[in-house]
Amino acid sequence: MSQHVSTASSHQLDLRSIAPRDRHPLIFSTFAKLDVGQALELVNDHDPRPLQSQFQIERPGQFSWNYLEQGPATWRVAITKTASAAKAGQCCGGCGGA
Repeated sequence: MSQHVSTASSHQLDLRSIAPRDRHPLIFSTFAKLDVGQALELVNDHDPRPLQSQFQIERPGQFSWNYLEQGPATWRVAITKTASAAKAGQCCGGCGGA
């Protein structure tokens, strides 16, 4: 099972033991629960650059991406929520588009 440690301002997900197909949905659902200013720290066994591209498409203007460790065996990235979907001009879908 994944190691999940949280503090008042950050949350950590160790993705190395999570099935690849489950990683992105878990990351995005965890990120959605963050308050502006909080960070999600990911620990992985490879560079999560495809995830960064997905964030740029799905959450433009809502995050900052900072590498904390860049391999070769362990990669750590802090993804900080910089704006809510409403403030970034995006609907989160929760209201059904109303």
